[in-house]
Amino acid sequence: MATYILLSNFTDQGIRSVKDTTKRAEAFRETARKLGANIKDIYWTLGKYDVIATVEAPDAATVTAVSLTLAAAGNVRTQTLAAFSANEMGQVLGKMT
Repeated sequence: MATYILLSNFTDQGIRSVKDTTKRAEAFRETARKLGANIKDIYWTLGKYDVIATVEAPDAATVTAVSLTLAAAGNVRTQTLAAFSANEMGQVLGKMT
């Protein structure tokens, strides 16, 4: 499974109901599981992003479905990054000519 990082910011709707954010996170975990992805970690952060999640998914289409489903609820806006472990990056570098 590939690893992705979801960077999220609360929308006006999301911050108005911020007291429910941990409940929404649990619902998000279940939704992602049903879509074929696994939420490894969720962190609430200070700074540019409000919430960061690490997601394992079989492909980009799956993680896109996960992030669009999350965003469609209206509580956050997301940005998705593909992530590589040191081993995976070594394989990428090995393909360089």
